[in-house]
Parts: sequence; structure tokens; C-alpha cells
Amino acid sequence: MGLIEIRHIFIAPDHGFVGQAPVAADGHRMQSVEAVECVAGSGLRGDRYFDHKDNYKGQATFFSGDVFDAVLRHTGARDRPPWAMRRNIMVAGLDLNELIGKEFALSGVRFFGTEQCAPCRWMDRAIGPGAREFLQGRGGLRARILEGGMLGCGKVQLRVME
Repeated sequence: MGLIEIRHIFIAPDHGFVGQAPVAADGHRMQSVEAVECVAGSGLRGDRYFDHKDNYKGQATFFSGDVFDAVLRHTGARDRPPWAMRRNIMVAGLDLNELIGKEFALSGVRFFGTEQCAPCRWMDRAIGPGAREFLQGRGGLRARILEGGMLGCGKVQLRVME
């Protein structure tokens, strides 16, 4: 399919907020990394969802840098960091919804796009009022890791299997 850009990769070693009020996530910043080990069937090494449960459909989460920029404009937010989206991999040059139900590879790491990342209440708190509604249908992509390897920031080759 061509080259895309991985702008950021984030991992968060702690949960602390699953099933809780959005305020609980405030103390659990995601860490920016230049590269991450993607482990087939397990997730991103060092992330809170690594080995979360068998066949977990959110072993890696993706979001669009273009959508992030658009939601900041929509809400008037200026100082929100990209990790506030609580997704792992920020990409540019790609419509993530096109990967739902498809196998794809980035730099040799193979993924299967399982479903959209539905925006939650946290988005209105982390980004700004109206973010959750704005992100409906474009909140990102959840994926399983089929074949592992290292994934790093920068321009990478995207291959979609037909």
C-alpha cells in the first residue's frame, strides 16, 4: 500500500482506571518510546495490556495523527499531549477504519485489525468537552499481533493482505 509515518509510540505500565471514573487515569501517564517490541498473541512489551487475556483484541491500539489534530481544533484544546488519547501508536497517512477486519503489516510486524477503538468518557476530560462525540467513528483501531517484531517511529512500509 505504501509508506506511512509512525509519529509516536506510547506504553503505559499501569492500569489504575479500568472501569473507574475518568479522573483515575490522571495519574497514569503513558510513556513515549522510540520503538517497542510487539509480541504475537501478547501485546506490546511493557504496556498495561501485555498478556491481558487470551486472544485479546486490543493487544495494540492505533490512532490517527490527523484525527488528533482535528479533535484539538474542534475542542479548542491547545496543550493536550498525544498520549492523552490512551492509544499506543499514532500514525499519519492512513485511514485506520479501512484496516478493520484485515490483516496488515508494518515493518514486518503483522497485525489483524479487530475493531474501532470506541471513544469513552475519558476523551472529554483528557482532550476537552465534545471530544467523545467528535471521535465517534474515528477513535482509532484495536488490533491483535499475529507476528511479532520491533516497531519504531518514522516512515514504515504498510502492507495490507487481501
